[in-house]
Amino acid sequence: MRNWLAAVVLMAASPALATGLQIEVAGEGANGTITIDLLDDVAPKHAQRLAKLAAEGAYDGVVFHRVIDGFMAQTGDVKFGNSTADGFNMRMAGMGGSDLGNLAQEFSDVPFDRGVVGMARAQDPNSANSQFFIMFDQGYFLNGQYTVVGRVTEGMEVVDAIKRGKGRNGAVVGAPDFMKKVTVTP
Repeated sequence: MRNWLAAVVLMAASPALATGLQIEVAGEGANGTITIDLLDDVAPKHAQRLAKLAAEGAYDGVVFHRVIDGFMAQTGDVKFGNSTADGFNMRMAGMGGSDLGNLAQEFSDVPFDRGVVGMARAQDPNSANSQFFIMFDQGYFLNGQYTVVGRVTEGMEVVDAIKRGKGRNGAVVGAPDFMKKVTVTP
């Protein structure tokens, strides 16, 4: 009985995992809301990270810095990607992360279908931090190599309207679309 009570108290004291994000997007291309279901059961540490940063307001004002037509839109650089920060330089967007440590990969069998949200990383599979990307189309070559953290449940038309970048790297030229406000949803 005492163990059961202790377990209940611990569960009540620990922060609940977020179930989703609501992203208000603004800019030249996209204007509207994207709703994402975070896959707590598939990538719990990554889902917690996105929810924590969103709850802190860290994603507010962050640009979509790498957008490749037919592939994905990448955002989430909370260090260099905040378009409302003093000294914002679009050329630096995508080169940073949060002050929190990098996360170990949480690869799964969930395929990179249209609307799937994945964690961006460097060459090291254990280097995901704050950046993430939303798939415009399937990208099965990413399966088992990148962490799937969520899925768009509403607003794919907003994702589809995000201003595209140029060249093979998808660097956005001019004023990029950005996440105006990101909130955690129950």
